[in-house]
Amino acid sequence: MAFTNKDVMDLRAKTGVGMMDCKKALTEADGDMEKAIELLREKGMATSAKRAGKIASQGTVEAYNDGKFGVLVEVNCESDFVARGDQFKAFVMDVAKYIAQNNVDTVEQVTEGMSVALAEAVAKIGEKIAVRRFAKYPVANSKLESYIHMGGKIGVLVELSANASDELAHDIAMQIAAANPSYVKIAEVPQEEIEKEKEILKAQALNEDKPKPLNIIEKMVEGRINKYYKEVCLLEQPFVKDGDKTIKALLKEAGADVARFTRFVMGEGLEKKEENLADEVQAQINSAKKA
Repeated sequence: MAFTNKDVMDLRAKTGVGMMDCKKALTEADGDMEKAIELLREKGMATSAKRAGKIASQGTVEAYNDGKFGVLVEVNCESDFVARGDQFKAFVMDVAKYIAQNNVDTVEQVTEGMSVALAEAVAKIGEKIAVRRFAKYPVANSKLESYIHMGGKIGVLVELSANASDELAHDIAMQIAAANPSYVKIAEVPQEEIEKEKEILKAQALNEDKPKPLNIIEKMVEGRINKYYKEVCLLEQPFVKDGDKTIKALLKEAGADVARFTRFVMGEGLEKKEENLADEVQAQINSAKKA
């Protein structure tokens, strides 16, 4: 599989590794981006277990809670100028309220249900607007907390046991925003992901300068996998306000639990597309007229 200079630059952006090493990795991986990342990690050059991906879209993440449901939603637009404007922010809040107050499970249902409002927003603002994704949690028998960071660049919605205090819920939401866990606890990590991580850690140990016996390497892998759990599992992470205490210990002290969470980074994984804006606006207006 051939690769381009843009692929090399994308790999560099995702791993922080030098251009020449990225080019070598892509060559060895026959142009496969994910395989190239694995190869760089095995060589100890790219150590992060998770990469956010290239963020090219604009927009915002917003949260809303009407007492029955809590919602976290991402809505995209074309420019940062529009994303920071009051009109766009008001529309995003309207989307969050619509999701909370209506029986919707998919983005398509939201877009269809808000087709007129969406077309009007596009016509008024003058940019393409798209509802990208959302999470919706019921409030019953639980405590929901949301946290929006950097004016909508990062958003978190977390469900805790009903007995959690406001302070604890806020701290947990901030922890998720700052530390970016993927799972609540170790038991949630897929076994295939653990095995893949162990293979990478083993390859890293084998590639280190000083040769080591296999039993030593196995012990090193087990030690390093625990570090991996601290990166991806909320309960294993050190509390951002007190590094000597884990989130698991913090929750135990409070007699509370975390059931689940959603964390959105605005534009994560999206590429900015070249669009004919006039055509997009007209299409939205035509769609509204037909509704």
